[in-house]
Amino acid sequence: MTILLYTAILPSINKFKKDEIMTRPSGRKPDQMRDVTIETGVNMHAEGSCLIKFGNTHVLCTASVDKSVPGWMRNTGKGWVTAEYGMLPRSTGDRIDREAARGKQSGRTQEIQRLIGRALRAVVDMEKMGECQIKVDCDVIQADGGTRTASITGGFVALMLAFQHMQKIGMITEIPVTEFVSAVSCGIYQGVCVSDLDYAEDSTAEADTNFVITESLGVVEVQGTAEDKPFSRAQLNELMDLAEKSVKELTVIQKAALGL
Repeated sequence: MTILLYTAILPSINKFKKDEIMTRPSGRKPDQMRDVTIETGVNMHAEGSCLIKFGNTHVLCTASVDKSVPGWMRNTGKGWVTAEYGMLPRSTGDRIDREAARGKQSGRTQEIQRLIGRALRAVVDMEKMGECQIKVDCDVIQADGGTRTASITGGFVALMLAFQHMQKIGMITEIPVTEFVSAVSCGIYQGVCVSDLDYAEDSTAEADTNFVITESLGVVEVQGTAEDKPFSRAQLNELMDLAEKSVKELTVIQKAALGL
């Protein structure tokens, strides 16, 4: 009886000790996100826009409505949602050249903007859009880790605002969104699973995983990499638990920004 009781309590004791030893650079608890704010209507020209801040990561998200669709979608009766992503020259510690000046996008940029597009399309009913297209632009003003997850979270808000505009002017009869979607990065830092990595953690993390999850906790995409040594299934499960908790918090923030 004593042995069984000891075995049941031991994991929680170990976790408590581990949490006490590990100190995040920001002073946050393992499951604590950075301060997240979303300011809407920041661009007077875009049908939907917001400035999202994950701590010191700031991303301007705009959604533009195009009354035509790509050629390969014409006469299908369906709409399309796509995304573009970019980092401004002084969004990082050292100035980076504009990709337009270099003549091509980096592989990282292409990978991230495809991820954003997939994440947003996962929660949109294209048939209810009609034959129109929405382009979501995510421009990183300041980077401190998690730019892709902030872009997805803010990009969704900008997209929703664009749909609300379309409904208001009669382009669509209902908002063609099945549910909310957001994203967060979780990783292993100093042996502890933590939520919402900033750059200080991301640059030295033993593992870095990006989760794109819907309001109903449906998984859209998981991108996970071991930076030091392989991590266990149990650690992956713990990272998923952290991500689900964070997404619940992000959904509340998104809805508040939209006045819902």
